[in-house]
Amino acid sequence: MTVSSLKSYLFLPLLLLTLFSFGQETRKVILDADTGNEVDDLYAIVRALIEPSWKITALNATQWQPSHWAVDQSMEESHRLNQVLLGYLDMDIKTRRGSVDRMYDWGDKAQHSAAAYEIIRQAHEVPEGEKLTVVALGALTNVASAVYIDSSISSKIAVHWLGTSYDFEKGILKKNDFNCVMDVQAVDIMLESDVEMHVIPVNVAAAMTFDYAETAARFNDQHGLTDFLIQRWFNHLDGGRRQRTIWDLALIEAMIHPEWAEKVKITSSRDNGSKEMWYYKQIDAGKFRDDFFVTTLMYLDQR
Repeated sequence: MTVSSLKSYLFLPLLLLTLFSFGQETRKVILDADTGNEVDDLYAIVRALIEPSWKITALNATQWQPSHWAVDQSMEESHRLNQVLLGYLDMDIKTRRGSVDRMYDWGDKAQHSAAAYEIIRQAHEVPEGEKLTVVALGALTNVASAVYIDSSISSKIAVHWLGTSYDFEKGILKKNDFNCVMDVQAVDIMLESDVEMHVIPVNVAAAMTFDYAETAARFNDQHGLTDFLIQRWFNHLDGGRRQRTIWDLALIEAMIHPEWAEKVKITSSRDNGSKEMWYYKQIDAGKFRDDFFVTTLMYLDQR
């Protein structure tokens, strides 16, 4: 399907969604991302920022310092890239620096940061009976620190996260993926908490693959932002790949288009908190991919 035909195919539903969003209360969302870590973060953040039914109330940067490939200041790199994306979109959204490393092992385990306190502040502003949506695309350091500092926000936030792997047939949850390993302390704190959690495991998000040739064909010379997203493929530490998994985008698209995903309730094992959570079991990666390209280009065309 060509870009032109895709635009025609998706224009009406996208237009209807945009029109429907006017007059409706938008969903308030805090984005918490390790933007500098990979290629996928930038794609996911862009899709979240331009979603008309969402109001991004803060864009937080989190760390990925334990990674063997981490830059010297991983959180600061994420914060810098957040500024770059907002600049391309000409958006004025508050950005908050998060922790510079994982949570502590003992004593006051929290990483006290502007990002953690932003989550706490906004959670307390939520009307009774409602919840603040926090989307975590990387390590849970900022979110878990906020909950650790002020456990009263546990009933006031709903966390949507990419992390863990899950065997739906055997009911086995594993925590050896990148986002878990970047802060295992934070993962345990969240699993032991009363926070409402919606999770897309990495074995499901893995279906969200992008091909460089297709991405370049759709995005080249369309806008400074799309050119920047393409350049990220090769400017990243592992540049040169012709195919990538755009992990974080799977979560954003699943939240925006739940009709293109299947989500089930699971209960983790006793050693993982015996916690009830919502887990994405399947996604329609093809529809997610097309929605991203077409929605992004249509948004930029209208500016």
